[in-house]
Amino acid sequence: MENPTSRWRHRLPRTRGRWAAVVAALAVLVGAGTWTATADDSAPSVHRQDQMLKMNGVSVDTSYFTSGGTGRRPAVLIGHGFGGSKNDVRAQAEKLAADGYAVMTWSARGFGRTTGEITLNAPDGEVKDVSGLIDWLAGRPEVELDAKGDPRVGVTGASYGGAVSLLAAGYDRRVDAVAPVISYWNLADALFPDGVFKKLWAGIFVSSGGGCQRFQKELCEMYERVAVSGKPDAAARALLTERSPEAVADRIDVPTLILQGQSDSLFPLGQADAMAEAVKANGAPVSVDWISGGHDGGDDEGDRVEGRVGDWFDRYLKKDKGADTGPGFRVTRTGGVDSTDGAALKRGASSETYPGLTSGGRKIPLTGARQQPGTGAGQDATTGGDGGQDATTGGGGQEAPATGGGGSGRKAPDGLTQTFRNPAGAAPPSVSALPGIGGGLSQLSSLGVGLSLDFPGQYASFESAPLERSVHVTGSPTVTVDVKADHGDAVLFGKVYDVSPDGKQQVLPSQLVAPYRVTPAEQGKPVELTLPAVDHEVDAGHRLRLVLSATDLAYASPAEPATYTVTLDGALTVPTAPGVKTAAATLPWWTWGLPAAAVVIAAALLLTARRRTATPAPDPALSGVPLQITGLSKKYAKSTDRYAVRDLGFRVEKGQVLGLLGPNGAGKTTTLRMLMGLITPDAGEIRVFGHAIRPGAPVLSRVGSFVEGAGFLPHLSGRSNLELYWQATGRPAEDAHIDEALEIAGLGDALARAVRTYSQGMRQRLAIAQAMLGMPDLLILDEPTNGLDPPQIREMRDVMIRYAAGGRTVIVSSHLLSEVEQSCTHLVVMDRGQLVQAGPVAEITGSGDMLLVTTGTEVTEALVDKAAALPGIGSAVRTEDGHGLLIRLDGATAAQLVAELVRLDVPVTGVGPHRRLEDAFLTLISQGSA
Repeated sequence: MENPTSRWRHRLPRTRGRWAAVVAALAVLVGAGTWTATADDSAPSVHRQDQMLKMNGVSVDTSYFTSGGTGRRPAVLIGHGFGGSKNDVRAQAEKLAADGYAVMTWSARGFGRTTGEITLNAPDGEVKDVSGLIDWLAGRPEVELDAKGDPRVGVTGASYGGAVSLLAAGYDRRVDAVAPVISYWNLADALFPDGVFKKLWAGIFVSSGGGCQRFQKELCEMYERVAVSGKPDAAARALLTERSPEAVADRIDVPTLILQGQSDSLFPLGQADAMAEAVKANGAPVSVDWISGGHDGGDDEGDRVEGRVGDWFDRYLKKDKGADTGPGFRVTRTGGVDSTDGAALKRGASSETYPGLTSGGRKIPLTGARQQPGTGAGQDATTGGDGGQDATTGGGGQEAPATGGGGSGRKAPDGLTQTFRNPAGAAPPSVSALPGIGGGLSQLSSLGVGLSLDFPGQYASFESAPLERSVHVTGSPTVTVDVKADHGDAVLFGKVYDVSPDGKQQVLPSQLVAPYRVTPAEQGKPVELTLPAVDHEVDAGHRLRLVLSATDLAYASPAEPATYTVTLDGALTVPTAPGVKTAAATLPWWTWGLPAAAVVIAAALLLTARRRTATPAPDPALSGVPLQITGLSKKYAKSTDRYAVRDLGFRVEKGQVLGLLGPNGAGKTTTLRMLMGLITPDAGEIRVFGHAIRPGAPVLSRVGSFVEGAGFLPHLSGRSNLELYWQATGRPAEDAHIDEALEIAGLGDALARAVRTYSQGMRQRLAIAQAMLGMPDLLILDEPTNGLDPPQIREMRDVMIRYAAGGRTVIVSSHLLSEVEQSCTHLVVMDRGQLVQAGPVAEITGSGDMLLVTTGTEVTEALVDKAAALPGIGSAVRTEDGHGLLIRLDGATAAQLVAELVRLDVPVTGVGPHRRLEDAFLTLISQGSA
């Protein structure tokens, strides 16, 4: 399951690869002539084989990666995150293949080109597909076998792909090692923690899957039922639990490396804790790694994570006893800021064994806190700055009533009993986690930066005295309370703030909150609440503030108003994991970075002799030309012997709808990325309205793009999403032309509805409208009709045509050739990075050797046979209406054909070329390949 706005990227090289590059650069200074040959010889080329495999009633889109060499090798399966495809993990697959593994990636059911409904890793669905892939690997001659039909195989993947790795280990005894990344153990616990519906993440999850209709019927019905009621039922929990790794907990007994995110309100650290406990109980080796990022964003530590996964497989698949699999537990800690670039400093802390979430508990007494209006501390939400209110006085220099928190004023003398309200409609809600967009703040919580919002009268607050010494919290704090509601369940949200000595600043570690549902049977009795698991240092002089709120933005609270009374029953127990030791601080980067940088720069100059050049001046002659590409070439570092794009050139005029066509690997995406300034070409230039494209070029403000899909907040309306997006650009509101873009997109009354109610087609049109904001003169669309049904595709076609009709230009990359033929005015066909043909659609489809001959009478079978037997004719077939012939010339000319038909007394009424774009495209590509 993957956040659509910050998916897990398998893209960074392992650390050892980076140091190899430095060593190679040093070698250049000694002997530049020998380094190139050595480097080329030492980097094995990776071969990729793409194919559709039929299994279990679906067609699974797969890629298989191997490198050169003889002998058998272990295999690795890599699953992708929810909403993604096999393409997301290609870089990691290529690296593992280069390291001596046979690697297979695949798109899960309902994603990419794989058919079937999304069943959420059902045993007879996606899990059975993985067993089918293992069957296929067992038949490969280069894959190492443990027994006949049993390949040596490991499985890894992030989020959704991580869960299927665990499930595969539970259902298929042939799996030998797994490495799940930011994944879940029990999906019901993740989406319905303690019986509270995690509505915001659930909505994002369904939307990233393409809408409820893309899921198995029973899953869709379950989601809609829970979303309407706001409360999960037993059937919903059972349905998700049976598709979770926990359902086969007693069968997962292979070496397991668990990498879980600290910035993760979807699958928090408690999910990894449950994984580790279960696998350890089965007697298998387990290591746990708390990485900095997660589904809420932040640093995914891609190079380190991929390096550790590779080492894990080296040890347990290659049986390399010298492979360092790392400590039993490691956590990435953030502390301080690099004064040279402002980046957060990170260090690893570790212990030989995983301490769990409750190790080294320290009890910290709490008392009733004073009322904290607004944000709960009266400060600016992100900096704790001039919020205008002193946290101890409640604002304006006047002491607040001794209410013991955000309550209504009724409390015990010691402040340990507080009463507060759940507002009607559960609005306005408190804010803690910001699913998918809060990671940038959550990872900096140790630096005193945070975002939180609690409304007066809707929460209880308890606070410690200033700490005499610092405390490093590693795990889940706990507290015992007595909860009462005037009727029904009490739904509460617990969080622990780190409060500065002056009280003006409070930080919510990792922006995490824990929900609780206290039923009437549990009320009036001591209940232990487990708070979010975090790794956070609280400095001496700071205080800890426990807040129990009635609402939270990310969750569903009862809509009916209610009064809650909470009594604190004991101290806050804080886990400190004393066995976890932080690594010594490394030297400042510049002590080694500057010399290394000098070596790399010298090597680059010696190898390439390239010189930095200034941005070319605008070309006035091209000021009215939307796009001109000249001599464009690009190689990637891993493909030094092959161009992604080579000597490409074409021109696009105003008012055109240009279709960019080519098979997979033709260089289309690379071309679009260079066009948008995301990557730099090796040679040639791109000019937009006469201006050369460089990263951040001002002329890019005249370019709108929809390339990798847009992420929307599902609870907001379509219009609100667009307004928020435009505000983020910092440009004046009047420049957005929102109404004009929406009129072209044709969303109508749907603009006022929440995006979570949108169909896939409506979401696509909203994404196009977002790309149109500001009415850019050049609009770039990559596969805009993906996931749409025929009526929606037709609407999208009309959108593109209407936009270009105003004198603007549209460039669209698509695999739907029939749609390109109907919507585009011009084409650029690419293959293997080079231009095959460019020109008007009619010109490209009008050439060819297929002729349509129309006749005044019905064509008989005898006439078809006579026409096919004529000299120079390759074939002849009758048209569907029976009044014409489709004839393929094989040496004869059109004039000769007409003469022969007249001789046969055929009443010819018309002769013309007949070729669809698909025919033309396949012909061009086949000619290019030849």
